[in-house]
Amino acid sequence: MTNDTAVYEAVRVDPINGDKEWSGRLGTPSAIARDGFTIDPASLAYCCHEWLNENGYVDLERVRLSPRLFAL
Repeated sequence: MTNDTAVYEAVRVDPINGDKEWSGRLGTPSAIARDGFTIDPASLAYCCHEWLNENGYVDLERVRLSPRLFAL
């Protein structure tokens, strides 16, 4: 397993004051855009593609069961 997949924090932007609010998810750019979130570009990280669920988000249970240490 290699850390070969770029993931970002998915954030919601408050339409009134422009503040970013974390959604509690890390995912691929396509998953984040599909679900109407905004990418926080400063949060770029790389993870194993095996850790992504079918929706394109990091599945913490898969991370926990991984033979590697958490290396996101």
